[in-house]
Amino acid sequence: MEELTGKNILLGITGGIAAYKSAVLCRDLIRMGAEVRVIMTEAATHFITPLTLQALSGHPVHSDLFAVEAEHGMGHIKLARWADRVLIAPASAQTIARLAHGEADNLLTTTVLASEAPLLIAPAMNTVMWQDAAMQGNIDLMLARGVTILGPASGDQACGEDGLGRMLEPSEIIEHLQLQLQPELLVGKNIVITAGPTWEAIDPVRGLTNHSSGKMGFALASALHDAGANVKLISGPVHLRPPHGVDCINITSALEMADTVKDNISDCDIFVAVAAVADYRPVTNANQKIKKKAETLTLELVRNPDILAMVAALENAPFTVGFAAETENITEYAAQKLAEKRIDLIAANPVSGDNSAFDSESNELTLFDRNGNSHLSRCSKSLLAQKLTKEIAQRYHETYPAKDT
Repeated sequence: MEELTGKNILLGITGGIAAYKSAVLCRDLIRMGAEVRVIMTEAATHFITPLTLQALSGHPVHSDLFAVEAEHGMGHIKLARWADRVLIAPASAQTIARLAHGEADNLLTTTVLASEAPLLIAPAMNTVMWQDAAMQGNIDLMLARGVTILGPASGDQACGEDGLGRMLEPSEIIEHLQLQLQPELLVGKNIVITAGPTWEAIDPVRGLTNHSSGKMGFALASALHDAGANVKLISGPVHLRPPHGVDCINITSALEMADTVKDNISDCDIFVAVAAVADYRPVTNANQKIKKKAETLTLELVRNPDILAMVAALENAPFTVGFAAETENITEYAAQKLAEKRIDLIAANPVSGDNSAFDSESNELTLFDRNGNSHLSRCSKSLLAQKLTKEIAQRYHETYPAKDT
């Protein structure tokens, strides 16, 4: 990709052990053709020296809001206007809190507030700090303003704990930038996407459901929106923030999802079925909680409507994309589903063993269409969603060239 050639990237570095990765990030951004300027907070200079970043970027490193010489060279306003993208990596809990609440008490936060360039932040902190309610509230505020949150990743941390909080690797951050800087591939297209599980009630307390977290569907809805599309997200019960700029409709059961899709499909250009819809539901739903009396309990189930097949069978069907979550024989079952439902593209992923996509922060996909298959290797779901968006857009434009004239 050449999306970084000639792009001006303002790299902000905050205090944290992950700052050592920023040197690699700076070097690789320049290798990809970007122009890089660096702002470091005072705390960041305790983990990596400004001289290192100056040598790598080829430009003085900025850190002092009140530097006398700054306004004669490139002060915070000039830096703010210069940037095509502002990238903060690593972004500490302190800096995220400051930005979320509009505080401008150092050069980095002041420059961010003065810039109209899109902001991307790659959080890096202890896993308990990341999961703290105050931190998540700050992330909510940032997402609501359209800030791109890159990660964090899960794994071993410098503090000795394990979990979410690691800064993404520089290569993955750069891939995010490259994909974000592509031309908007789906401008003006109307997309309906389903996500999450469904809940099929047995009684007021119990129900049939599955392990789907909705993370892949939500990430894809966000990526499709970033590609310029008008996105409606129909979601089953999940615990996720609605993606910025996406019209989110919440449902519970498969029948509700089917009805909602019918109500929103008339002007749809692309339909993406990511949701893990229950194949069956109880024939009857008890009005009161079923008491534990007998040693066995028999439930009679009836098949739910096949939403993807329903959409694909429409007279003026949109471009249809399905997902196949399989525990075995992925290639065989995905190819079969592609043919039987007569859809345009299917994305298959494993949901068993250590590489299960369910409730994971990462995923991998094998794409099947009428011309064969290709593989998208395991990475974060947000990055994978951007890659899949590009694949969907390419196939859509090849299938319906007349709609682009």
